[in-house]
Amino acid sequence: QVQLVESGGGLVQAGGSLRLSCVASGQTFSSDAMGWFRQAPGEEREFVAGINWRGDSTYYANSVKGRFTISRDNAKNTVYLQMNSLKSEDTAVYYCNADTDLATIEYGPYLGSWGQGTQVTVSS
Repeated sequence: QVQLVESGGGLVQAGGSLRLSCVASGQTFSSDAMGWFRQAPGEEREFVAGINWRGDSTYYANSVKGRFTISRDNAKNTVYLQMNSLKSEDTAVYYCNADTDLATIEYGPYLGSWGQGTQVTVSS
């Protein structure tokens, strides 16, 4: 079972930036695709960004393309989400999870249980 711990959220003004981190354990991190997801109040969890195991292939939800960047450090078992030009609609709890293939990261199934996530609040 994969364990995931997200951090780095907070309160930021619109137009600001945050960098989220996700540390994974209990798996061979360097061989798995990783993804970021978010869930706003009253909404379903949605895909945000994904990265392959090597870190040389990524893709993004249209709503964040050009503003968010996903990256990973396999030596640290960590995946990051750099979020720039934040908007009020980015307010949500952000989660990470792992998959065997980037091609299926948007829909799963996932290798880990959903963690507590990290709250991102963007004030307008």
